Amino acid sequence: MLQVVFLGTAGSLPTPDRNPSAVLVNREGELLLFDCGEGTQRQMMRAKTGMMKLSHIFLSHLHADHILGIPGLLETMAFQGRKEPLYIVGPIRTSAVVSLFNDLGCCSRNFGINVLEMEPRSVLRMNGYQVEAVETVHSVPSLGFCLKEDQRLGKFDRDAAVSLGVPPGPLFGRLQRGETVEVEGNVVRPEQVMGSPRPGRKIVYTGDTRPCKSVEDASRNADLLIHDAALADDLAEWAVETRHSTAGEAGELAARAGVRRLVLTHISSRYSEDVMPLLKNAQSHFENVLVAEDLMRVEIRLRDE
Repeated sequence: MLQVVFLGTAGSLPTPDRNPSAVLVNREGELLLFDCGEGTQRQMMRAKTGMMKLSHIFLSHLHADHILGIPGLLETMAFQGRKEPLYIVGPIRTSAVVSLFNDLGCCSRNFGINVLEMEPRSVLRMNGYQVEAVETVHSVPSLGFCLKEDQRLGKFDRDAAVSLGVPPGPLFGRLQRGETVEVEGNVVRPEQVMGSPRPGRKIVYTGDTRPCKSVEDASRNADLLIHDAALADDLAEWAVETRHSTAGEAGELAARAGVRRLVLTHISSRYSEDVMPLLKNAQSHFENVLVAEDLMRVEIRLRDE
């Protein structure tokens, strides 16, 4: 399972219907949080995602609307008896922010916090996937993140294996694991019965950013691109000044990168009554697009090819 839960989809100013930025990824039961605006722990409760299996919090940048949920989330997990350490990953000065939370007594807990500051193009290897830091363009040091699963084995050709004399059973499994087997003196290699490797899934989360080549490159053929779309195209000058993207710019980038699906987030409070201007701007360039809503879920399925 690879599921994305949009816990907070607001721009800098929350609204009655939108919490500040927070996107949760559930990969095979492991939880990864991308940004942690205030009230994130309550959004997790509302969405019934759980939080004890949260392993990493990835911070795109250190503006208040992306980090102020950290103390409350840590406190909630502490009250629930968490013991396992947690990683907080972000750009330069992330360590200083976490230290400040500690110094202010925001977090009384019985579990460790490991802080990791990443630079663009640095990679954090995980079990079966990786998270790469992506250069973004905002008003403070910032990062996007690309979650990319490892390649999967190709499809197993059962008929080919049988025709080569391999009996159904344990030898099938060995071949699928990449092992060469021998049957009555005949050697059978995995490449004789396995198809070409298949891609894993890929999600890109931009955080707050102007559209940029580094995000486009990281998003190439992504299953899901979650892109800043704070403003409609008629406010393009304001987007440039504040280092955000318009919905149309996000749609253009998604089309150039060949992504499968685009979700617009970091929605300005200007559109609290009507998000159609954002949707139409993006759809003029890219068809498969959604405007994120709080507690919306998106499932990313494995590709067959």
